[in-house]
Amino acid sequence: MTVELASRAFGPDDPGLPLTSILHGLLGQGRNWQAIAKRLAHGRRVLAVDLRNHGHSPHDPLMTYEAMAGDLAALIVKSGGRASVIGHSMGGKVAMMLALTAPERVDRLVVIDVAPVTYKHREFAHYLSAMAKIDPAGFSRRADIEVALAEVDPDPRIRAFLASNIEGAPGAMRWLPDLSALQAGLDDILGFTPPAGASFTEPCLFLVGGKSAYVQEQQRAVILDLFPKATIKTIADAGHWVHADKPAEVLEALEGILPSAN
Repeated sequence: MTVELASRAFGPDDPGLPLTSILHGLLGQGRNWQAIAKRLAHGRRVLAVDLRNHGHSPHDPLMTYEAMAGDLAALIVKSGGRASVIGHSMGGKVAMMLALTAPERVDRLVVIDVAPVTYKHREFAHYLSAMAKIDPAGFSRRADIEVALAEVDPDPRIRAFLASNIEGAPGAMRWLPDLSALQAGLDDILGFTPPAGASFTEPCLFLVGGKSAYVQEQQRAVILDLFPKATIKTIADAGHWVHADKPAEVLEALEGILPSAN
């Protein structure tokens, strides 16, 4: 069963323009991408999407990539029928699954710092567990919640990222994500099983953080097997959040592959 995804639109409201959709990673949301979305929205329509159980999209217990790709396919059909898709981390896996299962919906594919493989990284299990122990309604300021998250990660940027998932007035704040669904579905999120015999033969770009360990050298063959027209580009001095570390370089790479009316 698909859910109707929330999204923010950027660019002219012209159905004749090429459509690009942007997908965030685990515990992200579409608004994390609004700066890049605004820059891309010249000669394009751009949707910054909230995936299921994130942001303002509906909650659902299922977190398989087949289900999430189905959600995105429905949004693309509603928005014009075909789109270029940019996805970071978990969002990159959603984008890849859509390209492999419904290639007629995907014009260009951009995957940021993730490979079509199963991962064993468990830091997000730690994040989700710590977040679930905190009731935001008991706090008057988001900054105090960031302090409470200090045990999760010493990096203030990570704590601010996690706390960005809070909404509401002081005394009535709440987590936007369905933390229970994300915890229960974490094995699905970390996994990835491509459909047997599938490949996507349109142009693709894989952006890899030079300081990230998410895409290993031996995984490049897996990428090229499923996406034979893929270009794999390393962004020097970028970590896993490539677009946050090196936004200008990412934007330049995106402009080089995405269709535009300009």
